[in-house]
Amino acid sequence: MESMRGRPFALIGVNSDADLERVRRVARDKDITWRSFWNGEEGTRGPISSLWNVRRWPTLYVIDHHGVIRATTPRGAELDTMLHRLVADAEADAGKR
Repeated sequence: MESMRGRPFALIGVNSDADLERVRRVARDKDITWRSFWNGEEGTRGPISSLWNVRRWPTLYVIDHHGVIRATTPRGAELDTMLHRLVADAEADAGKR
């Protein structure tokens, strides 16, 4: 995601491991630099996955700059193309203000 640095883009993670200390250790060891939230002691049955109706892992939601879910769990080239298009749209809209 280095190509998105400085652009209107955010990556947010949710970790569903029930062990908070393990979550912290993995984030540190894997150099996770994006915002990441813990789903709680309930693990995959925690409040975030319940609210978002997540049933399999990993699940990806692509949300545009208007807050609209544009895709659920896109992969590979489809994800890359979509992200670049949506970021360009957000930049264009920002230029109109």
